[in-house]
Amino acid sequence: MTEKPGYLRVADSLREPILNGELPPGTRLPSRAQLARRHAVSEQVARCALQLLVAEGLIEGRAGSGYYVRAPSAEVLLSRTSHLPGLDPLRTEWLGARTETASIAMARRLGTRVGEPLYRTECLGYAQGTPIALWVAWEPAILTLGTGLTPGERPDTSVAERLAEVGVTVDRIEEEVSVRRLREVEARRLALEPGTAILLVQRTHFAGRRVVETSDLIVSAEHCRLGYRLVSPSRPGRTAADKNGPSPPRSRETAASSQMGSAE
Repeated sequence: MTEKPGYLRVADSLREPILNGELPPGTRLPSRAQLARRHAVSEQVARCALQLLVAEGLIEGRAGSGYYVRAPSAEVLLSRTSHLPGLDPLRTEWLGARTETASIAMARRLGTRVGEPLYRTECLGYAQGTPIALWVAWEPAILTLGTGLTPGERPDTSVAERLAEVGVTVDRIEEEVSVRRLREVEARRLALEPGTAILLVQRTHFAGRRVVETSDLIVSAEHCRLGYRLVSPSRPGRTAADKNGPSPPRSRETAASSQMGSAE
């Protein structure tokens, strides 16, 4: 059996006590020289081991002081089994609603014509005063135009409840979750660096086979977890998708993402 490289052996010796709590957050780790002597490796090998643990998010380097066990990020659980945007328990800032025309990409998502008027709404989610989530939604303006039930006029009402008042029944909700890098325009909203890893949750509301609203939830993967409540099917072997019938054809790319039926 091939012997494990030295830097992995050093990293393993630190990782396990960090993960099991023997080395709590804030603990100062041995220096490179101390690790090198302890494991009979060079200081360069010890340095590689420490850099690996930094990359894994388990430790952090402090200039002129050494390496310390990193405190876990403040994780916020965002429940996705809600008809509301799903930013609870974050403090939300409503950024408003505006009209725009459907781009080629958005026309594909909504199944509308390019150039069709849409309502676009946005809000930010804050944790401890820091914006960590951005929610953006689009719906065809024709659904609620002139009814007093547009997203901007009823921002605190769920999509399903608001559309029900104009005779549109939302009977299915689908989500696709993927990981991608933060784009510059989004980074400015979230006060994060472009290229930061984020979770992208694309939620789509259907009335029959018609898409009546779609949204993007962009959340910091460093701060947030997504929570789902899954309901057992009414009889063995029957899923929520079976009960709702087949999904309409979707042209959206789904590589590296997973489609989840909502439990609502």
